[in-house]
Amino acid sequence: MKLKHILLPIGLVWSSIAFSQGITISGKVTDSLQNPLDVANVVAVNKSTQTLDGFGITNPQGEFKINVKRNTEYTIKISYLGFKTKEIQIETKEKDVFFDVLLTPQPENLDEVELVYEIPITIQGDTIVYNTDSFVSGTEKKLADVLKKLPGIEVNDDGEIEVEGKAVTKVMVEGDDFFDGDSKLASKNISANALDKVEVLRNYNEVSQLSGLTNNQDNVALNIKLKEGKKKFWFGEITGGLGPDERYVAHPKLI
Repeated sequence: MKLKHILLPIGLVWSSIAFSQGITISGKVTDSLQNPLDVANVVAVNKSTQTLDGFGITNPQGEFKINVKRNTEYTIKISYLGFKTKEIQIETKEKDVFFDVLLTPQPENLDEVELVYEIPITIQGDTIVYNTDSFVSGTEKKLADVLKKLPGIEVNDDGEIEVEGKAVTKVMVEGDDFFDGDSKLASKNISANALDKVEVLRNYNEVSQLSGLTNNQDNVALNIKLKEGKKKFWFGEITGGLGPDERYVAHPKLI
C-alpha cells in the first residue's frame, strides 16, 4: 500500500489535552506485538449530544489521559494511521476509568491509495491549533457556531469569546486584526465555511520581542486561518453608530 500526503503535527509537546471538569479516562494504546503507539488520537463523543467532550493524544509510551463528565454515556474512538479505528462504549460514573486498547493493522490494498491524515488538535508551545473540519457538521453559519464546538472555547450570547475561562482580547484573520481585533464582531460575522484552522495564542504579546519577558498569562488571542480559495477576504463596510450602545455594524463577505 502506497501512502502519500501524510500530514502530522510539528512541535507537538503535549501528550494529551482535556478541558472539561469531571472524571479521568486513561489507558495505553498498543499494537498486536504490545508496541506502544505514539501520537494516536483518542476522542470521547458524548452519545446524547454527539459533541466532542474530550480529546487526547498518546505519548511515546502509548499512554493517554482525558477528562470527561460524570454519569454520561460516551463513544471512545481510538485511531492511528494504518490501523483500524476502534470504538469503545462506556458509561461514566463517579470514579476514574482505565483501560488498555489494542489496535490491529488495516488490510493492505494492492491498489495505490492516497491518505490524508491530520490530527484535530496540536500544541505548539503556547499555541493551540484546531483543525476545524474535525469538529463541525456543516450546519454552522458563523465563527461563533464553530468555536462553540471546540474543546476549551466558549462563546456567550453577546459573542464574547473565552478560552479556558480567559477572555479573548484580540481576533486576527491570517495574522491581521479583524476590525481592531473585536472578538464580538468576528464571532458574529466571519463565515464558518471559510475556516480552515483556529489558532489560540496564549500568553499573547503584540510585541514579539517582549514575549517571555513580561507576564501575559491572561492575554489570549485568536488567529483565524482560511481555506484555500477563501483567502481573498473582503471585510465590507463597517458603520459606526452614535446611539447609546455605540454599536458597530459589519458586512463582511467572502469571495
